[in-house]
Amino acid sequence: MEIIFAGTGSAFTMKNFQSNTVIRRNGKNLLIDAGADIRFSLKGVGLCHKDIDALYVTHLHSDHIGGVEYIAFITYFDPAVTEKVSLIGNNELIRELWNNCLKGGLKSIQGKKTTLHDYFDVVMVKKNGKFYWEGIEFRIIQSIHIIDEYSIVPSFGLMFVDPDTGLKIYYTGDTQYCPNQILDFYKDADLIIQDCETYPFKSGVHAHYEDLKTLPDDIKKKMILQHYQDNILDEAEIISQEWLEKIKQDGFTKGFAIQGQILDTKDLEILG
Repeated sequence: MEIIFAGTGSAFTMKNFQSNTVIRRNGKNLLIDAGADIRFSLKGVGLCHKDIDALYVTHLHSDHIGGVEYIAFITYFDPAVTEKVSLIGNNELIRELWNNCLKGGLKSIQGKKTTLHDYFDVVMVKKNGKFYWEGIEFRIIQSIHIIDEYSIVPSFGLMFVDPDTGLKIYYTGDTQYCPNQILDFYKDADLIIQDCETYPFKSGVHAHYEDLKTLPDDIKKKMILQHYQDNILDEAEIISQEWLEKIKQDGFTKGFAIQGQILDTKDLEILG
């Protein structure tokens, strides 16, 4: 299995695309989130809409769903696409995705009134539920990203085991720093793909680097950091030497995910 970091940046990144990740197995591609710049982030790793077999949506912010309309329209109208993309997500979130985010643009085409099912093979997963794709069992894990007055806004990461290596992978999705709530997930995983904010200030809705570095060393060694800001990149748009030295000193041995990076889980097993 391969993990392809098509984009690794935050909502406002100008350099390394928003966080769009591809899981590849058996020649098939599962895209986790489709931010507004998905056309360009896919092109950056040699992919296009025709290569996407399934799309999992973690939550409804534009840097994660702003490109879903594009995928819907282009796969619907492109005659080279013969099978619908599977659209996967929490049942409550998928309903809200259609009603509050996509319906205005997708509800009708020339001569036809459409629904989400016209564009996608929709797979709705209940809380504490799971889905299967290419022999992988994915469990959805609610994350604490945004609190809407007194309730948690739906946002869901993933926990899954790579059948090829046995590695258990925790994809946090966007999450606040809340180790008391997710420490058990950290401990359970062999690899953690972690939301990491690098602003000089803390927004409060993402796990900030300065907080993450206080985690136990055995947890930090499992982490690949993504969803970071442009401030850690140099003029060549790569991680600056200052930050490379900093993450090494702070115990993040796997470092930051690099846009365009392809990780083979077999290599991760050896490194782990």
